[in-house]
Amino acid sequence: MTIRLAETDIDLRRCLPALLALRPHLTDETALALLHEQLANDRFSVAFVDLGDTVPAPAVITFRRMTMLVSGKTIYIDDLSTSPEARGKGYAGALVDFVIAQARQMGYQTVSLDSGQNPTRYDAHRLYLNKRFNITSHHFSLNLVD
Repeated sequence: MTIRLAETDIDLRRCLPALLALRPHLTDETALALLHEQLANDRFSVAFVDLGDTVPAPAVITFRRMTMLVSGKTIYIDDLSTSPEARGKGYAGALVDFVIAQARQMGYQTVSLDSGQNPTRYDAHRLYLNKRFNITSHHFSLNLVD
């Protein structure tokens, strides 16, 4: 299994099917535009499982590098998604390990993420707990648009 950073528009397009499995409210073009904006402005990266140049990525992870008062230098995982047909093959765990290794290589203190709280996310929660993540807070959000 090869994991690599998405570096081209073709790479990003290969990531879209797996990413949209988690974010079905987005279209391909909207997701691609948001990814380009984040890559340009947010110290943001996209990594994916590469099974070959013409094959859509079965799993993708997006993350950003930030510094926070609470945790110091932190990598924050925005999205971790596996296409439904590729689940259970270890791709998500490998992507999390990849990000943790990146954080260690860059001298970061923490890797963190938020995950939805509903039964469809329980497999993801088991993965995070198995990777030694701790539940450290509640996440609060205020939607400013109807």
